Amino acid sequence: MSCRALLRWQFDLTWSLFEYHLERLEPTDFCWEPAELSWTMHRGSEGAWTPDWADTEPDPVPVPTIAWLTWHLGWWWSAAIDQLHGRPVPKREDVDWPGPGEETVSWLRELRERWLTLTDALTDDDLDTTAAFPWPAESGHTVAQLLGWVNAELMKNVAEIGQLRLTRAAQPAGR
Repeated sequence: MSCRALLRWQFDLTWSLFEYHLERLEPTDFCWEPAELSWTMHRGSEGAWTPDWADTEPDPVPVPTIAWLTWHLGWWWSAAIDQLHGRPVPKREDVDWPGPGEETVSWLRELRERWLTLTDALTDDDLDTTAAFPWPAESGHTVAQLLGWVNAELMKNVAEIGQLRLTRAAQPAGR
């Protein structure tokens, strides 16, 4: 199996696991806080959503909500897409989260389509070129490694979202 085929297989497998949860997410799942110390999304007075964030990871690390995780996934994925297009990577605050519900699910599915269109067009030579995201440009990491990183990050976020959804579903009513 080629590197390209393995990366695509891994991506498709992870996405199929994600679809299981995306199809079952309820709007109230997104902002459910599983712990007193949580990171979530906050709606501003003008309607835009902003994430909790710290430039230095706090100790203890807050438990992210599904809202925060879906924003985070959309942010790094948008950055990876822009990197492959040769555009500047967007700042965290420039990636808008659509809000709790179907809008976010649609946004993530659209990012998937954009990602597949972009990565399916890559040549073997493209996979060997240098990628400057999520690492410093001088790191020497390749586009193939960026694709592998996207797969790993997606797998991690999918597992976190799935665990939160299952945990919330298992809670007694009213909690």
